[in-house]
Amino acid sequence: MKNIFLVVLSFFSVLVYSQENFAISGTITDANNGETVYGASVYLEGTTYGVTTNTYGFYSLTAPAGTYNVVISYIGYEMVSKEINLTQDMKLSFEITEESMALDEVVVTAEETEATDIRTPQMSVATLKTETIKKIPVVLGEVDIIKSIQLLPGVSNGGEGSGGFNVRGGAADQNLVLLDEAIIYNTSHLFGFFSVFNADAIKDLELYKGSIPAQFGGRVSSVLDVRQKDGNNKNFDVTGGIGVVSSRLALEGPIAKDKSSFLLAGRGSYAHLFLKLADEPNSAYFYDVNGKVNYQINDRNKLYLSGYYGRDVLKIDGIFENNYGNISANLRWNHVFNDKLFSNTSLIYSKYDFQVIIDFNELDWVAAIDNYNFKYDLKYYASQNLKLNAGVSSIYYKFNPGEVKPTSETSPINYLKLDQKKALETGIYVSAEHKITDKLTALYGLRYSFFNRLGGQYLNNYANGLPVVYNEDLGVYEEGEVISETYYDDGDVIESYGNFEPRVGLSYQLNDDSSIKLGYSRTAQYLHLLSNTSAVTPVDVWSPSGKFIKPQLSDQFSAGYFKNINNNKYSLEVETFYKTVDNRIDYVDGSVLIGTNTIETEILTGESRAYGLEVLLKKNKGNLTGWIAYTLSKSEQRTPGGAAGGLGINDGEWYNTSYDRTHDISVTGSYSLNKKWSLGANLIFQTGRPVTYPNGQYEYEGISIANYAGRNENRLPAYHRIDVSATYTPNKKPDARWKGEWVFSIYNLYNRYNAASITFSQNQATGANEAIRTSIFGIVPSVTYNFNF
Repeated sequence: MKNIFLVVLSFFSVLVYSQENFAISGTITDANNGETVYGASVYLEGTTYGVTTNTYGFYSLTAPAGTYNVVISYIGYEMVSKEINLTQDMKLSFEITEESMALDEVVVTAEETEATDIRTPQMSVATLKTETIKKIPVVLGEVDIIKSIQLLPGVSNGGEGSGGFNVRGGAADQNLVLLDEAIIYNTSHLFGFFSVFNADAIKDLELYKGSIPAQFGGRVSSVLDVRQKDGNNKNFDVTGGIGVVSSRLALEGPIAKDKSSFLLAGRGSYAHLFLKLADEPNSAYFYDVNGKVNYQINDRNKLYLSGYYGRDVLKIDGIFENNYGNISANLRWNHVFNDKLFSNTSLIYSKYDFQVIIDFNELDWVAAIDNYNFKYDLKYYASQNLKLNAGVSSIYYKFNPGEVKPTSETSPINYLKLDQKKALETGIYVSAEHKITDKLTALYGLRYSFFNRLGGQYLNNYANGLPVVYNEDLGVYEEGEVISETYYDDGDVIESYGNFEPRVGLSYQLNDDSSIKLGYSRTAQYLHLLSNTSAVTPVDVWSPSGKFIKPQLSDQFSAGYFKNINNNKYSLEVETFYKTVDNRIDYVDGSVLIGTNTIETEILTGESRAYGLEVLLKKNKGNLTGWIAYTLSKSEQRTPGGAAGGLGINDGEWYNTSYDRTHDISVTGSYSLNKKWSLGANLIFQTGRPVTYPNGQYEYEGISIANYAGRNENRLPAYHRIDVSATYTPNKKPDARWKGEWVFSIYNLYNRYNAASITFSQNQATGANEAIRTSIFGIVPSVTYNFNF
């Protein structure tokens, strides 16, 4: 496979050379800690030759022979310039230094970085550094990556206390979440109050909302690519924080200075300890650990080993216990073939599992999903005008939908083990970033994915091939008639799917400060989350496509206008999008998703669509920085009865998805008051989430039975709140070894009780119908002490 790629890339290199050119390549790192810098601009001053560093800080640019000034530019860092005489291929690495903080505003010289963002054809992508995320006020003082991205346009959530996030009208399971390339299936701690990402261990992240690059596959809504720190290879460093309900500690330092380093970070909550002191038997807590080591073998080879382990435990004494968590590990090898060709090879393992123990039923239920992933990626810097990417990946899945055991001899529960499922998903891609003219740049690629549902189980065969049929007499969907069973051996392929996934992006630069962009992407998703709630929960079960469930296929079109204003002090992004998804599963009324081997009898297949407008206005420089994000959008789903008969869900008409938000406004800002004090604030407003309310009732044999309106015809009240924070740094001496800060924050400043749900019932005393609003949070003050030494 490697030889094929080299032949193809060599062929491209022959096409693009028409004169004698030489390559300059190397790595950009932070002078303070040795961390590689992603997205730094490297360009030849006074020319159009330039490039940005990749995920591992590597760059390569090609130019004719001559004398140049090589300039390195990155937001928040001092600009570096070096004169070179380019007469042959050169290795040139740089260490860059953070700009010193002054009393007045910090002037960031980042024009080339901003200009690169204007020119690149990649759109619908947001990049955040942990320094930015840590300035945002959050609940209970815990820095939260997931809640931070929800302040961006096109991103929302299912409400307070819910896990996951929604992107451009997509479901939470349609997001591919990666931590150092490993898939994370549940991003939440304590049912959404915290995320699984420890900000002290994270370097940066990228969220792709549309025009997803060809190297990513497997989800139809977005990709959240989170990267851990490599570890300080200059000095030993300790970072941590002590909060109201949780604390954290991160250790990093060199193993062999400038050559190898490590990172070890952990978090834990301890609110349950106070409950025990109060003789309260119930508890809820979480803990997680991040680890990473790297070793630079030589200038051309570097190894990384990273991992994550997290666990949540919720216990209601005498009733039930639930524990769940993620585990991941990744071994990576970076290899530089030459000044133009860079590769990365990864072996990845990840797992999500949960356990539920129900005391009064005396049962123990466990479920899990394991996957083993191999990835090989190549990046070839063919010329200044053409950069190529190619790669292959393969994921082997093992699904354990559930195993139920009795916990005592008196349990009424019989042992049950649902059929384990296996699958293999493989993808191969090639893409190119092509500068066609000085103003027009294209990013185009093609991914081909194929999916095999593997055997090792019995599957039902249904009359007329219909696992779901409509009962005309009762007006309900029922399980189809089982006429036989077929057993598939481990080596058998139950069903195969293959899909071409083209990706195209165009950028046309109107002038030095503005551009317009167009994008199109087709994506395929072969996994389905079995859940009839609007958010990810700890007991959700994943299921692969197969004989009865087809893969989801999405087409997304997007267009945007991008502008830097007033010497890059401000920036404006306006995007519009239209997205469709075929083969989106929906659940029949009264469906049972847990504890069944025949999930195909509980679902129908339909389609969804989402469209909208996103506006992001940012202030990038000065004592006051931040952004205003606004999204106007619509998200709908339609599920006809099809071959199963009947009208389908909601009479086969379009209805609002549970994650439809017509208006979504976020205002986020931070203000540097002086050396010791900085302030932060969020203002959030969202249209209420769609829900289904009863619209009447009737009596049957003395029992009052509610009659419900069409699916998601109603909405919860509008959601809004304001959060504020103040950070006090008592000692800002740059040479002080111990550095600490106090963070005082108030979540939901004016004590708004936003509705998480509204339920309807009959008052037992009066017999009157009543609506009960459930809220998660009112006002929540908190204080956290952060330190570094």
